Amino acid sequence: MIYVTSDLHGYPLKDFLACLQKVNFSEEDFLFVLGDVIDRGTDGAALLRWMVQQPNVELILGNHEAMLLSCSFLFASLSEESAADIDEQKLKRLSAWLGNGAAPTLEGLRPILKEEPDVFMGILEYLQEAPLYDTVEVGGRKFVLVHAGLGNFSPDKPLEDYTPEELYWTRPTMETRYFEDATVVFGHTPTQFLVGWEEGGKMVQTDTWICIDVGVIAGNKPVLLRLDDMQVFQE
Repeated sequence: MIYVTSDLHGYPLKDFLACLQKVNFSEEDFLFVLGDVIDRGTDGAALLRWMVQQPNVELILGNHEAMLLSCSFLFASLSEESAADIDEQKLKRLSAWLGNGAAPTLEGLRPILKEEPDVFMGILEYLQEAPLYDTVEVGGRKFVLVHAGLGNFSPDKPLEDYTPEELYWTRPTMETRYFEDATVVFGHTPTQFLVGWEEGGKMVQTDTWICIDVGVIAGNKPVLLRLDDMQVFQE
C-alpha cells in the first residue's frame, strides 16, 4: 500500500507512529511525506531522524526544509573567519526562517549536532538529496506528488522544468486546474484557506488535485491518504 501525508510541522513523533500503527503500516508499504516536516511544532528534528532510518519513507522537499538548507551555514564550526562570512543575505535567510517557526527545529537539532555529529550530517545529507517531486501510478491512476502544487502551470511543461519555488511556494486556489490524466497531490496551503475555517481541517479534492495540508499547526490531526483505494485516515 502507498500512503501520502504532508505538513507535519513538528507533530509529536509518538502520535504520528500511532497513526501509522492504526493503518497497519509495515515494511511492505510505502509512505511519501510531502514536505514541511519541521518548524512550529516541537518534534521536527525527531521526525527527520526517524525518517532518515526508514527505507520505505520518502521526503519530498518542502519550503521549510529548503529554508533550513539555506541556513546550513549555522551548523559550521564558528570562527572569526566564518563569522565574517555571515553576510546580509545570509542574515535575511535566517530571519525568514526564524519568522516561519524555526526555533523548535533549531532546539531539537542542537543536541544532535553537539553529541552525534555523524547523525546530524546524515539528516543534512538526507535533506540535500530529497527530491522536489515524485510520480507514482497506483491502480491505474497517475499521481504527481509535490509540496505546494505547480506554479505557472502548463500541461505541456515537463516537471523537471519547474523551479524549486514553483514547487514548494506556490498557492493554488479552488479554481486551479492541473492535468487531465494525472492527479496532483500537495500540501503547503492549509485547506482552511481553500474552503473556509468551518469546512477546513480535512482533505480537499477537485477533479485534478488533492490538498492534504489539513492545518496540523492549528491543532488538527494529520491526514494519511492511501492511494491504492483513496481511503483517508484522520483521527
